[in-house]
Amino acid sequence: MKKLLLWSLSLLIAWSTYSPESQAQNVPDPKIYDALEWRLVGPFRGGRSDGVTGVPGSDKTYYFASAGGGVWKTYDAGQTWKAVSDGYFGGSIGAVAVAKSDTSVVYAGGGEKTVRGNVSFGYGMWKSADAGKTWERAGLDKSRFISRLRIHPTNPNIVYAAVLGDIFKPDDTRGVYKTTDGGKTWDKMLFASDVAGAVDLIMDSENPEILYATTWDIKRTPYSLESGGPDSKMYKTTDGGKTWDDLTQNEGFPEGLLGIMGISVSPVNSNRLYAIIENENGGVFTSKDAGETWEKVNEDRSLRQRAWYYTRIFADTQDEETVYVLNVSYHKSTDGGKTFKGANAPHGDHHDLWIDPQNNQRMIIADDGGAQVSEDGGKNWSTYMNQPTSQFYRVTTDNSFPYRIYGAQQDNSTVRIRHRNDGRSISEDDWEPTAGGESGWIAPDPKDNDIVYGGSYGGYLTRENHRNGTSRSVNVYPNNPMGHGAEDMKYRFQWNFPIFFSPHDPNMLYTTSNQFHRSTNEGQSWEVFSPDLTRNDPSKLGPSGGPITKDNTSVEYYATIFTAAESPIKKGVIWAGSDDGLVHVTQDNGVSWQNVTPSDMPEWLQINSIEASPFDPAEAYFAATGYKTGNYEPYLYKTKDYGKTWTKITSGIAEEHFTRVVRADPEKRGILYAGTETGMYYSKDDGASWHSLQLNLPIVSITDLAIKENNLIAATQGRAFWIIDDLTVLHQADPSIGTKAFHLFKPQDSYRIDGVKRKSLTEGSNRPGGVLIYSYLKEEPKEELKIEFFDSKNQKLREFSTKGIDGDTLKVKAGSNEFNWNLRVEDAEGFDGLIMWAASLRGPKVPPGTYKVRMTLDGEAQDQTFEVLADPRYESTQSDLVAQYEFLLGVRDKLTETHKTIKLIRTYRAEMDSLETKPANLQMVLDEMDQIEKTLYQTQNKSGQDPLNFPIRLNNKLAHLSSVVGNGDYKPTDQSEEVKVELVTKIDAELTRFRELEKNQISKILNIEEMKTKLDKKK
Repeated sequence: MKKLLLWSLSLLIAWSTYSPESQAQNVPDPKIYDALEWRLVGPFRGGRSDGVTGVPGSDKTYYFASAGGGVWKTYDAGQTWKAVSDGYFGGSIGAVAVAKSDTSVVYAGGGEKTVRGNVSFGYGMWKSADAGKTWERAGLDKSRFISRLRIHPTNPNIVYAAVLGDIFKPDDTRGVYKTTDGGKTWDKMLFASDVAGAVDLIMDSENPEILYATTWDIKRTPYSLESGGPDSKMYKTTDGGKTWDDLTQNEGFPEGLLGIMGISVSPVNSNRLYAIIENENGGVFTSKDAGETWEKVNEDRSLRQRAWYYTRIFADTQDEETVYVLNVSYHKSTDGGKTFKGANAPHGDHHDLWIDPQNNQRMIIADDGGAQVSEDGGKNWSTYMNQPTSQFYRVTTDNSFPYRIYGAQQDNSTVRIRHRNDGRSISEDDWEPTAGGESGWIAPDPKDNDIVYGGSYGGYLTRENHRNGTSRSVNVYPNNPMGHGAEDMKYRFQWNFPIFFSPHDPNMLYTTSNQFHRSTNEGQSWEVFSPDLTRNDPSKLGPSGGPITKDNTSVEYYATIFTAAESPIKKGVIWAGSDDGLVHVTQDNGVSWQNVTPSDMPEWLQINSIEASPFDPAEAYFAATGYKTGNYEPYLYKTKDYGKTWTKITSGIAEEHFTRVVRADPEKRGILYAGTETGMYYSKDDGASWHSLQLNLPIVSITDLAIKENNLIAATQGRAFWIIDDLTVLHQADPSIGTKAFHLFKPQDSYRIDGVKRKSLTEGSNRPGGVLIYSYLKEEPKEELKIEFFDSKNQKLREFSTKGIDGDTLKVKAGSNEFNWNLRVEDAEGFDGLIMWAASLRGPKVPPGTYKVRMTLDGEAQDQTFEVLADPRYESTQSDLVAQYEFLLGVRDKLTETHKTIKLIRTYRAEMDSLETKPANLQMVLDEMDQIEKTLYQTQNKSGQDPLNFPIRLNNKLAHLSSVVGNGDYKPTDQSEEVKVELVTKIDAELTRFRELEKNQISKILNIEEMKTKLDKKK
């Protein structure tokens, strides 16, 4: 089956040179630029999961269903995880199950049951026949939300699926489905109504024809969550789903309105059922006669609070009286549910549990931090700090170096994380919590990046001083709204309300409720400078939740300003978009506001992001969504006249890839980027046509985008932060490139810093140090491809070839290629067996300046120039860095000369030892060569720790200067210069001594010129 990463390739259409009035234009074939990659920055901190399973018979293998990031698998009991759905599907996963009779068969169902305000739908059923290596579609394509899967114990082709369906509107796909052919076809076995889907499903372990199912009357709108209704039921079948009995009328079952219900059957005793029920008189119920009668055994609210988010119950696999209930904590009872003891896995808010049928000490739990494994019954759990499944709402950056990426992680803290470092990966050392909470925007102070403002639900707004470790609450109106509906609020602050600084006044901080607020004194006081910029419809401002359990957290607070931006070109031009479908603009800094909502746009869309043009104050773009009303169309609009007229710009975006964000490239007019629920897009013609920019990015919801230093940063809802490191390649990409034998792109100007890019299962990927060189080859080289680097005086610094030069073998392929030069010139020459202590042969980095790269393919050459930029963390001047470079170059060259001499000595010695006729002076020559070598190098060193026993010699001491002076970006110290002169003087004395010996003695014994030639060829 074709991978879904190819979905959008069929959407490619023509683009031509950009002009504002241009129509759809020819765009380059992605093969021209697809060496560009999305790089996973992290953080590796798990996001929400609501489905887990182990593998019977395999003590270390487990799967979990990420709420936004696909299906993950571990082979080592949770020490490391790998996304096994990548390349096939992704997004929200509601359930994953492994066939007991053939554990290579795995099914996954899209769409989580934990239907939060940021919930994403899924992409139907998927099946793997090789334990997750490859996948194919398995039906139920429009099911949206699949909450449970049950596989027949002896036939992996018989599967039952509990389908919630479309939770945003009435939907006939809801119910319990069955396949007998491995997902090729499905039959609906149970249907309660078009507003009640199946939420839990359990199979009797003794008889696979007996199943229990619960249906849930559930609906989400942009302004409400409703859990419960007349079609919330519990059912039982004894004939594999052909007929079902309604158990809610049986004796002991709670009367009145029912909501969500969880059910479990004891594997030890099939007559023993456990249920947790949302009801006015709900709680934990048990049946000892397979559902004929029921008894309430526990009504503790800690087991059933916030029922819609939890309500899962699990009978132990080996003890009939042991049962688990999941909620904020997970609770365990050993007396049939009468009493419970609470505990927590590494993260709270628990959603699913799998217990090994053969070993009840082995389990995996799903929670708001991903999935964790226990091998001792919950006493200890694996970590969730190894799963890059974080869900982020927004993304912004600061002006530090390297700059940091900021975002609020759902179900966790906010975070700021370095986009690159000098090391090998992005680890926990590179990130930390910052201001605000799990749901908010973040605004670093442009004057001082260690001062950060962040929001969260309830109108919460904090000022964090990272330097001092202090935090201050600066809420606009600190009236705690918890438990109240939006109608009670003086100011309505959404769960995800905007916070940002003016691009023109670094003291001006903005935030929004249903009105605009600003502060120039760090939140000490706030000015309201707009009227209510929403529809303010009273019918949509009531409390959320119900009809059984209310749930007012401000997620569903409606009629708020959901996104806003000030023009970076003209002060006082401010745009506002509401979550109830209005767009406003002020051109006079808030004195007056104009409603400029597009007339052709459906009412009640959520204006999710607004982008003020970086080129013209009259221009703006916005992305809108209607998915919470069951409308999955993309909506992107642009204006060129302050909103008087709007143009819809969605051509080329798939029909259900609803749009969350649009951004304009600040360097290249006409290039736009759009993040959708299912894919990443770009436009080269100001939105007239859109084309895939998915590349290697997994299928995931892109919630926000930011552009910094020609990098494109994506916040995702389930796969953390990703980044494209060099947009200039996309800027330069042109269809004509595909007609050429090869093309060398102009490299991005690059900072003079180190860094290594490597893949890791536990840490983020780093940007490599140096400069990235991108090229396109129509075909593989027939003879040779070379890449050479030159300084401003056209002196060659480094050369790489497909034929190999001094071990630097260049590897290329037909199509797009990336090559990384670390800005270092050739290393000093070494020799076999060289052992040194605290010393380096590494060539120095070139100083800041203009450089040239030349690519030569089969004799034809192309040149491009680029700048090497100083690392701004250092106070060093250009002359300091030139002095450092020249010092290190001198050390390198003297080391090379020294080591060549040692290799000559060893070559001569070996040849002399093989002479049949020994000259009279031979021993004297050998002794003197031996003295020279031992003065230059400690020949007794044979292993890495030997220098602690055998004192190092001149070459090691000189090479040590390379490590000392090469540490950081500074000019050499005076004492380093002094030591260098001293060491070089001593080395030169030995080299002179050797040359005289070579001239006067060795040349009379051996053909030294022939031997030198052979040695050079060998190198």
